[in-house]
Amino acid sequence: MEFIFTLLFIIVMSSVFLHFVPIGLWISALAADVHVGIFTLVGMRMRRVPPSKIIMPLIKANKAGLSVNVNQLEAHYLAGGNVDKVVDALIASQRAEIGLPFERAAAIDLAGRDVLEAVQMSVNPKVIETPIVSAVAKNGIELRIKARVTVRANIDRLVGGAGEPTVIARVGEGIVTTVGSAEKHTDVLESPDEISKVVLGKGLDAGTAFEILSIDIADVDVGRNIGAQLQTDQAEADKKIAQAKAEERRAMAIAQEQEMKAYTQEMEAKVVEAQAEVPHAMAAALREGKLGVMDYYNMMNVQSDTEMRNAISHAGKSDKIRGSDSKII
Repeated sequence: MEFIFTLLFIIVMSSVFLHFVPIGLWISALAADVHVGIFTLVGMRMRRVPPSKIIMPLIKANKAGLSVNVNQLEAHYLAGGNVDKVVDALIASQRAEIGLPFERAAAIDLAGRDVLEAVQMSVNPKVIETPIVSAVAKNGIELRIKARVTVRANIDRLVGGAGEPTVIARVGEGIVTTVGSAEKHTDVLESPDEISKVVLGKGLDAGTAFEILSIDIADVDVGRNIGAQLQTDQAEADKKIAQAKAEERRAMAIAQEQEMKAYTQEMEAKVVEAQAEVPHAMAAALREGKLGVMDYYNMMNVQSDTEMRNAISHAGKSDKIRGSDSKII
């Protein structure tokens, strides 16, 4: 029983020792002619740095002839960088004869860019295809254009330089400006390479992480007649405005007519009210002797004569109306 406990204790202690002292990794480093002290590996464990994340890239860099040390790689790992990708980028840049020191490669990696992809793109340019850009010539015809932009990574501007979206936006802006300055859309269709020349001459890669090598027009399609559509929309808008103003004037006329009717009715009511007071006033005048009997009869004769004339005039108008109706029939 004591033997079993002793054996288990030895196994546990050996596992703990081998965990903190990676002898196998130390032997691999010695075999690759990379001199790393055993206590250095133990210190990595204490600093919670996986020794394999440092030693294997170090062996790779040493075999490629790069001048890097353990402290540089460990510091980059502790800063949150990708040590293996940085070493691969340094090896690729050395093979391509691109001057890329370790500090710049580490800075590019910590900036969030893929440093290996950037080195590969500086050797093998990348083609960026823009989305369909809609532009309108001066004659109002829309052109739908798609372009292919060939770019190469600029190592010196990878830190702080704008990315692919900025290049695509600038190329689209240049296409819109170039087409918009053309008198007719047929001019663009006849020589689409003029767009490439004008856009490429604007220096669109300034402030970006790329160098634009060429801009090629991949496709040009004729779209809508934007000018005619805008004129139609404007005419429709003017029509609606005129209709609204006419409706406003009609409403104002109706309101004025209603006001005049109300005013007429009010005046008629006042006339009727005044006429109702006439008999009382005449009676009072007769009683007070201000109006004689002959004056009263003369006034009544005048009133009767007036009513007769009005009746005759209304009768003449009705005869004319009946005559016009019979002609229509």
